[in-house]
Amino acid sequence: MTAIENRPPLAAYHSKYLPDIDTATPELTTADTRITITTRRRRLTNLRQPALVHEALDFWAFAGAAANVVQQLGWPEVGYGVMESKVETGALTKHPWKRARTTSQYLAVAIVGTDEERTAFREAVNSAHRHVKSDENSPVKYNAFNRELQMWVAACLFVGVEDSHQLLHGRMEAEDAESFYQSAKTLGTTLQVPDDMWPATRADFDHYWNLASQRIVIDDTTCAFLNDLVDLKMISPLIRWPFVPLLRFLTIGFLPPLFHRQLGLEWTEDDRRRFEHLFTFVSVVNKFLPKAIRFGGTRVMMKDLRRRMKHNKELI
Repeated sequence: MTAIENRPPLAAYHSKYLPDIDTATPELTTADTRITITTRRRRLTNLRQPALVHEALDFWAFAGAAANVVQQLGWPEVGYGVMESKVETGALTKHPWKRARTTSQYLAVAIVGTDEERTAFREAVNSAHRHVKSDENSPVKYNAFNRELQMWVAACLFVGVEDSHQLLHGRMEAEDAESFYQSAKTLGTTLQVPDDMWPATRADFDHYWNLASQRIVIDDTTCAFLNDLVDLKMISPLIRWPFVPLLRFLTIGFLPPLFHRQLGLEWTEDDRRRFEHLFTFVSVVNKFLPKAIRFGGTRVMMKDLRRRMKHNKELI
């Protein structure tokens, strides 16, 4: 697939980040920037308890991992930072399994890790980020330590976690959505995003997200890279072939309409209903699975992190 015509030139984004969030009015709406979830609430926990982000670390939360990377790379600076990365040991196309492990481990440590574990992981990520910056040949200027870029990545992670949680448990009412959001702040603050940069309320986040989504621009180079990601081209064909249809369906389903348009992906209302029905089925199956299985992936990630810290091994 090729990128849609008549997009703003990448040069327009070389130094412009977000305008003043307090005064700017987004041109995009949530209907453009978020997936539609109509499923009624079906949380299994005590209804008197607030929804918290650690509940979302069910292994199905990672079903939208590829879509989340696509969203992160929607900002040109993040996209080219990944595509031009000089850190080959963590390159997405060369080491997809390692990249998946470190991203999943970041989610785990940011949400359920201790302050010490978060600090250790932050230092490990910082050591890699020091090499991620543009040069004279880059079409956009970027530096992985830029807090706005890290805020965008953290926001994408939150959106992915919230979407998967609501697909499994149903739409959250305002009070639950607020408590869930407040418990997710460490997705950003574990790296370089200060507390006061993370939007104060869930409504503030929506405002930020719609405004930040206006910066999404996918040129032909990025479009080809992301479509290869959607099709799992970086994985061996012997492993990839049986799973491509399902994973492609999941990836497109987790992408909002804005990305469908930018990437030229077809997604009908029937597709959306099938997507929700799949998670309805999964939620029923989950009722019969013990927590050791549902949250086993996160526990394995944390054990691996603690083992690496204990033996002074590289964390990423």
